[in-house]
Amino acid sequence: MGKSINEVGVKDLVIAGLAIEEAIDFERQLKDAINGCDGFDPKELWRELMARKFLKPWHPHGVHQLIYYSVYHNYDESIHGPPLYWFPTPYQSRCTNLGRIMESHGPRLLGALYKDPITSFRQFHKFSVQHPEIYWSIILNELSLNFAVAPKCILDTSNKSKHGGTWLPGSALNIADCCLQSNKYLKKQDDSLAIVWHNEGCDDHKLEHMTLKQLREEVMLVANALDVIFTKGDAIAVDMPMTATAVIIYLAIILAGFIVVSIADSFAANEIATRLCVSKAKAIFTQDFIVRGGQKFPLYSRVVQAGPYKVIVVPATGNDIDVHLRNQDLSWKAFLSSVHHLPRSNYYSPVYQPIDSVTNILFSSGTTGDPKAIPWTHLSPIRCAADGWIHTDLQAGDIFCWPTNLGWVVGPILLYSCFLTGATLALYHGSPLGRGFGRFIQDAGVTILGTVPSLVKTWKSTRCMEGLDWTKIRSFCSGGEASNIDDDLWLSSRAYYKPIVECCGGTELSSAYVQGNLLQPQAFGAFSSASLSTGFVILNESGLPYPDDQACIGEVGLFPRYMGATDRLLNADHDEVYFNGMPVYRGMQLRRHGDIIKRTIGGFLVVQGRADDTMNLGGIKTSSIEIERVCDRADDSVLETAAVCIAPPNGGPELLAIFVVLKTGFKIQSDVLKLKFSRSIQTKLNPLFKVSFVKVVPLFPRTASNKLLRRVLRDQLKQELQMHSKI
Repeated sequence: MGKSINEVGVKDLVIAGLAIEEAIDFERQLKDAINGCDGFDPKELWRELMARKFLKPWHPHGVHQLIYYSVYHNYDESIHGPPLYWFPTPYQSRCTNLGRIMESHGPRLLGALYKDPITSFRQFHKFSVQHPEIYWSIILNELSLNFAVAPKCILDTSNKSKHGGTWLPGSALNIADCCLQSNKYLKKQDDSLAIVWHNEGCDDHKLEHMTLKQLREEVMLVANALDVIFTKGDAIAVDMPMTATAVIIYLAIILAGFIVVSIADSFAANEIATRLCVSKAKAIFTQDFIVRGGQKFPLYSRVVQAGPYKVIVVPATGNDIDVHLRNQDLSWKAFLSSVHHLPRSNYYSPVYQPIDSVTNILFSSGTTGDPKAIPWTHLSPIRCAADGWIHTDLQAGDIFCWPTNLGWVVGPILLYSCFLTGATLALYHGSPLGRGFGRFIQDAGVTILGTVPSLVKTWKSTRCMEGLDWTKIRSFCSGGEASNIDDDLWLSSRAYYKPIVECCGGTELSSAYVQGNLLQPQAFGAFSSASLSTGFVILNESGLPYPDDQACIGEVGLFPRYMGATDRLLNADHDEVYFNGMPVYRGMQLRRHGDIIKRTIGGFLVVQGRADDTMNLGGIKTSSIEIERVCDRADDSVLETAAVCIAPPNGGPELLAIFVVLKTGFKIQSDVLKLKFSRSIQTKLNPLFKVSFVKVVPLFPRTASNKLLRRVLRDQLKQELQMHSKI
């Protein structure tokens, strides 16, 4: 299977896509790099190749694949841990936000144990978990926060009925106001660039910009208009693409003391209605249409079907809406005209609230049934912005783009991560699937790009980003679903192998509980650490924790004192959902998250899916994701796979089934794939695992947030097998 790096020659490079002359020169440089490494350590050779910027973004992906997989050809992950692709340098580490505070505070906090940011990362992480009060007192000073009333302390644990304690008790602020005010320490000035955006189909037009002062005045104008119609504390929904106007509306609702109800613009009318009902929303902001690829798709009409009390309609293009409104509804122009008579319509005095006041109602993705209504408070944004500052290294001058929606947790995370750190928010008003989006990333000079794995898969398979310059990017973020190693290889290579900060968390946590960072080496498709101040254990089948340094697989149990995590739900029992039935560890009732996680040799973490996606094959526990990663690379025709396990209708051991979506233009028989999948699984995972069914389908069922619904595939297969058994 494949070749070692010493065996790679000109012929292989030509097959991978290089011209003969380029291949000859490439081979010469490759041999020089190999000879420059003392002995043969794959990690050190890869480090050397990266230091030389040996692989270029414009090289064909086949060349990147050939070199990466050849370098790690005989590499044994079971002994050495996952193969590494990115390595921090001492100089780089000290220039990061986290490295800087470690250099400043590490010697005092860790004493003689402190060496440098890279060497001492794990000790500092452990300290942040054991001493959250000290850790968070440092971090809060690094963000753009303005408390109207200072907190009495960082964490109050006196109320034993609150598993997570009370964070920043007694404090009052308005988190939207914090976003809008300048901050000299962060070099966040009134004339700083707050938002840069571009409209789909306008590639040759100039980018549009908004300064911090302009943003503040626009938000305050909308806040004044809200006061004309609504009563303090009212819930107001937002269901529209994440445009600059949507961001203004979102911040204005919170600045004025109302509550945002986040609804994704992809939802059908009944899903919108459910969320309006649960949140008791008094009105909803939306657009007349969604414009994608030059086509207009109705949005206002879909929202109206959900039966809201009042709709305020923003035009998708131009200044005037292009729909007929109900009597009780308002156009965006009419809404704003209500305050034009005010002498200072673009000034507003923020509504300061206790920190635990609700600012935003978000909803879970619904992978496990009905969506949970999850309230965010003024505390939640502090957590997500802090994690962006620490793990992604967001700084003033960075331009951060992550195609998303305010209806999903990444939308508010992106917004707050920019405005509370002094970074610029980059928005593309259109589909992120095509070259127009990639051109925006290039022209806007995006320095941090967030993605979801399915989006990267599309970019790679369609080759729509070829020829674009993404080399200003200094790091990527990826979340929402499990990453594919080869897709990550493609993505990182677009910017000379910059690190991909993998993130996995939840709306109810306000952040990710496991993440990459810029102080540890990174491996594709893996998390290098728990997030700072986050503690957890991995539980065995008896509910007992594995030792912290042991490679293992099990359900994660989060330490309950998690800054920013919810302490309530609007439509479910919070304790029942997150705590009841979880074991007690060192006197703490662990918090349920539902992920199965694998800790590798070397301490990397790989999410194996949800607890209900585990399977038992011949008495051996494994996960859907582990099997899918192997099957995805079993044949060139495979775009993606989904693995599920079902019990036969008449009893017996569970059967493994693989659903497959093929790449465009490929055809292959299920029996052929079944044989290839079986061989790959038996070679790379376990020789006892057997594939019982393979079914090729046009696409997979997914939630509106694009998460794979394996339970739907499982139910479909069960029905088919039951029908066959009756026949």
